[in-house]
Amino acid sequence: MGELFGADPSQSYSVRTKILTEQGIAVWDVLANSIRPGSMDSAIEKASSVINDFEGFFACNPEIEMLFFNGQTAAQMFSEQANAEVQAFIAKIDCVTLPSTSPAYASMSFAEKLKRWSIVSAEGK
Repeated sequence: MGELFGADPSQSYSVRTKILTEQGIAVWDVLANSIRPGSMDSAIEKASSVINDFEGFFACNPEIEMLFFNGQTAAQMFSEQANAEVQAFIAKIDCVTLPSTSPAYASMSFAEKLKRWSIVSAEGK
């Protein structure tokens, strides 16, 4: 998001949030809570995971047109845990799974990740 919208990590959270919301971008974790020993997504204990309140989020933001997932794990967890109302909402919008921005996903260069993620800025305008 820093490269695409100028929401540089050196800026305060409130400044970065303002930059993104002015572009029509919301950033929200799929999971509200989970147990994850270590930092790898593969360590998430699925039985402990609780999805964020997407039903409430979509109800308050019906103008959402696209949903982008930061990696396969986020997309999979969302798909597995989203309730029927959320599934019905996302059936009407475009959903795109993008490569994880995590440094742990090192098989793809930053330049290639940035190229793939540029769809967010192209779609947001």
